[in-house]
Amino acid sequence: MDYFLKLFLSGTAKGSIYALIALGYTMVYGIVQLINFAHGEVYMLGGFTALIVGGYLFMLGMPVWAVLVLSILASIVFSAAFGFTIERLAYRPLRNKPRLSALISAIGISMILQNFVMLAQTEKYLSFPSYLPELTFLLPVREYINSTQFIILVTTSVIMVFLTALIKFTRIGKAMRATAQDKGMAQLVGVNINQVISVTFIIGSALAAVGGVLICSYMGQINYYIGFVAGIKAFVAAVLGGIGSIPGAVLGSFILGWTESLGTGYISSDYEDAFAFIILILILILKPDGILGKNQKQKV
Repeated sequence: MDYFLKLFLSGTAKGSIYALIALGYTMVYGIVQLINFAHGEVYMLGGFTALIVGGYLFMLGMPVWAVLVLSILASIVFSAAFGFTIERLAYRPLRNKPRLSALISAIGISMILQNFVMLAQTEKYLSFPSYLPELTFLLPVREYINSTQFIILVTTSVIMVFLTALIKFTRIGKAMRATAQDKGMAQLVGVNINQVISVTFIIGSALAAVGGVLICSYMGQINYYIGFVAGIKAFVAAVLGGIGSIPGAVLGSFILGWTESLGTGYISSDYEDAFAFIILILILILKPDGILGKNQKQKV
């Protein structure tokens, strides 16, 4: 039972990270019906930004808490700005074109960012310092959950609550829901859909940046390729829960995290990445709309 609890909590922490990335996928798809395959690379850029900024701040002799806060803020700002730029330059001109055009553009942006970071940094794994503090009150239960996992869970929970409140109770959240429901009608009632879509990309990119810093602190390393793997898994989680559904993205992320953790613990760690694709195949066969997805009928 102790072993199961360890695996379950580890999978919960992993699912929390997937949720931060999957939310970006599902928000963008819910509003513009676009799969932003460059979203994983934004996550990767967030991690590298925190590594570079944190390194300079450490050299200046700043305290660890200041390095943590400023590194995360820098990561959020840079990734959000990058997400906005991608939407403005690569996706907006193709918004009224065939969907395949935007999809190819997204894949192209992903490959460009991967190769840019590989050439600008290195193709090898780099050591990533643990910016997160050690929580002494967790020492009695450290064999079940460590400080990093606990901080990841709390951070993700706070972000989920904030995002839910933003979408349900704020003006921009109502505009997002209106745009997702009917862009034409939203424009008729005065909603600036270009602004709404840009804000959606900014929020999704900021969430991915937080996920990048947290998971790199947890793993202790970073590489130019981590965004591709994490992005694919987060996409699987979004599809599993129901692409376009925010609760579905969260649920799918936790299911994927638990499946990977329990699978590697009881079967083999060699198949960790394979579990995500097995789940994707099964959900596409058994329930293509996802667990919480809605069957959208289209007129012919």
